[in-house]
Order: sequence, then structure tokens, then C-alpha cells
Amino acid sequence: MSLITLRKKEDCGFDMISLGEVMLRLDPGEMRVRNARSFQVWEGGGEYNVARGLRRCFGMKTAIVTALADNDVGRLVEDFMLQGGVDTSFVKWVPYDGTGRKVRNGLNFTERGYGIRGAAGVSDRGNTAVSQLKPGDIDLDYIFGTLGVRWLHTGGIFAALSETTAEVTIEAVKAAKKYGTIVSYDLNYRPSLWSDIGGKAKAQEVNKAIVPYIDVMIGNEEDFTACLGFEIEGNDENLKELNLDGYVKMLGEVCKVYPNFKVIATTLRTVKTATVNDWSAMVYANGEVYKGLELPGLEILDRVGGGDSFASGLIYGLMTYDDAQKAVNYGVAHGALAMTTPGDTSTARLKEVEGIIGGAGARVQR
Repeated sequence: MSLITLRKKEDCGFDMISLGEVMLRLDPGEMRVRNARSFQVWEGGGEYNVARGLRRCFGMKTAIVTALADNDVGRLVEDFMLQGGVDTSFVKWVPYDGTGRKVRNGLNFTERGYGIRGAAGVSDRGNTAVSQLKPGDIDLDYIFGTLGVRWLHTGGIFAALSETTAEVTIEAVKAAKKYGTIVSYDLNYRPSLWSDIGGKAKAQEVNKAIVPYIDVMIGNEEDFTACLGFEIEGNDENLKELNLDGYVKMLGEVCKVYPNFKVIATTLRTVKTATVNDWSAMVYANGEVYKGLELPGLEILDRVGGGDSFASGLIYGLMTYDDAQKAVNYGVAHGALAMTTPGDTSTARLKEVEGIIGGAGARVQR
């Protein structure tokens, strides 16, 4: 049974576009943010990372819908995006006020973590250009209707930035559905984004207005609880092990409430240390569970962006094969490879991803 029905490639200018914020990431390497004297920089953003992975690893034509303040920091972010091959035609450039009092670009200071010290992030993203996007700012009929897009990806991080970005998210997913574009959404609950604007109650209010338009839902057990109010029966949030049977049962209840979900995907991560995780994933579709590759004891250099790279591999598998098992395996392999290199985004190639799926080891390749 087919999982998704895509628009024809020849009728569309883009395979996929993402809607979300792109920030400048500052990485202190082995140091702590509060003690660092130098930082390595690159771009990153939950929604953008998915578009970049689909472009650089999987060869699809992708674009980003976002906004940036028009100064040298914004142009640096643009330069990174251009290196990533993501089309920037839909970036809204906002005049800079000279100090960032009214508009600025977002910064994200992120420690990778090591051993017993977990990864940690400090966002500096108030009053950013993208947080001020409002309905009508983006010509969505032109993007989805005139140009044509096969897949839209967005998520709960962008929706949480402001009242207006939540409205833009709803506007975008409605426009996508109007033109037959498949829509994926990563719930991506971040307590720090919601804590000052109403917490979980506000997260549920916003997300419940968006999810009726979603075809492919991505999230873990915390996301479904915090963002949509579902609970796993018999699961204690303090337990280190997920009650997988209870989680699958919960997903069945989710699909009864939201029958529009064609696919639900979730990563399965057991954190042993910041640098050693058990890593896998599962897809729930047509009432069946498809378990992905299991990579126990995965050694991690930088876990940030691993879930986004999982999402891009998943989307590639669904778009290319319309097969849940293949899709989840592409997601697991791509996410794992992304976490072996620094930065939010993937440096993997399709051949490497397929090698992991096929059981390739880590022997040197010459």
C-alpha cells in the first residue's frame, strides 16, 4: 500500500523546501562556552538542516524560506547556505537598524559535550528577522502553485519563535496542502522556547492548530506528550528506558485523533554518555511498526543535528522508494554519520549512507 502520493517531479521546480530559522552556530570545540577564547562557526537550524542534508547527501533540489537581517552576519549565514547548495531565493532580507535593537540575526552557542558532560546550547535569538515574519510576507501561491514543490518541511522550533511565526506555519502548511504538496513536521519540543510564553499549554495550543495538515510527523515520546498532550501508559519520564510497547500503543491513539498522519517517525536514543549512545529509530505506518537499523554503542563527536539528518534520510527514503522500512534505515544511517563530524549538518555521501545500511564497517577506504 502506497504511503504517500507525491507531485510529479517534472511539474515542480523544487523537490523540497524548508521553512524555519537559520542561525550562526558558534562552537567552542573541546572547551566550554563560558571559558572559550575562540569559536568555529557555521550555519544551522532545525528545519534548514533537513533541506541541506537532502541537497548535499541525497542530491535533491531544495530551498529555504526564512528571513535574515541584511548585515555582514546575515551575509555570512547566506554564504554558508550557498556552500550547502540550498537555494536562497526565498530569503526575506530585512534592513538592519545598525544595533540590533529592532532586528538581528540569531546566534547559537553550542557545546558538544564529552563523557559525563552532556551537550549544551545557549541560544541568542531574540528579535531576529525570521521571528518577525508574518502572514502574507511570503508569496506561497507562487512557491507552491507557480513553481511547484513536492515536499514541505517545517517544525515546532520555527512555530515557537513568536505568535506570528505560528501563524506563518499554519499559512504555509495550508498552502502546501492546497497544491498537493506533502508536508512533514518535526515537533522538536524545546522547553527554553516555550517557557516564557506559556510553557506546555501554549505549545499544545499552537501545535494542535498545525498538525491536522501534516502527512509525515516526526517526534519522540516527549514531543508527543509536551506538544500534543498524549501520555504513554505506564511510562515514567524519569526512567532511562522507553516503554516501547506503550509508545506504540500511544501512536495508535495518535492516529485515531489525527488520521491525516500517513507516517510517524521517531528516533530511539539511549544516552550512555555524551559520546556513546545506542542509536536507532522506528516508523509507524498503516498500523505497523518498522524498526530501523540498530547501532548500539555509537560513538559521537557532535550530536547536534543528528535528528535533522535522520529526518532528511527518512524523507529521501519515502520520496525515492515509498517504503517505510527503507526510509527508516536511510534515516538511521544518515543521522549516525552526521553525528561523527562537527557541526549541525551532514557531510555524508549517499554511498556512505548505503554502505552503513548494507553493513559496512569502519575500515579505512583507499
